[in-house]
Amino acid sequence: MKTLALMLLFVIVIVVCMGCEKKYPVMETVHQVDIARYAGRWYEIARYPHSFEAGCSSVTADYSLQADGTIKVVNQCILADAGGKQKKAEGKAKIVDKASNAKLKVSFFWPFYGKYWIVKLDEDYQYAVVAEPSRKYVWILARTPHVARDLYDRLVADIASLGYDPARLIRTEHAAAKE
Repeated sequence: MKTLALMLLFVIVIVVCMGCEKKYPVMETVHQVDIARYAGRWYEIARYPHSFEAGCSSVTADYSLQADGTIKVVNQCILADAGGKQKKAEGKAKIVDKASNAKLKVSFFWPFYGKYWIVKLDEDYQYAVVAEPSRKYVWILARTPHVARDLYDRLVADIASLGYDPARLIRTEHAAAKE
């Protein structure tokens, strides 16, 4: 009886997962990322809303290579509702796909990791789109706090082509003092 129940559970999981694949086709990443060039400060230009960045503006992400091959991640933002208080989260990223370096997993609370896939990257490493294959999270990042409107529109179109709803994007405000 236990064996039958386990087999039934296995079949249900497989069927559910097959449904996920139909809803979310495979997401392609960029072909190659030079992690040393990717390291440094990135400014968040836009994102999907989520609880861990609620109320955040002037969002930055700093990436630095560590001796053990991991990447230190420091995310910071300003909380307007908290009188301009700075919020900071430190985490660690690991490269999952060593052939491309475009698929990483990031943890801010061990042992939980999230997928961090680089799906668009400027050849000069001036802007990027980071996504998660379930389409729950997406970020537009740049080396400067603002990007030209035509570039933003192109990146939003790229996000839409991946199955994201552009209407859900939140533009990130950056305080003049941070620029």
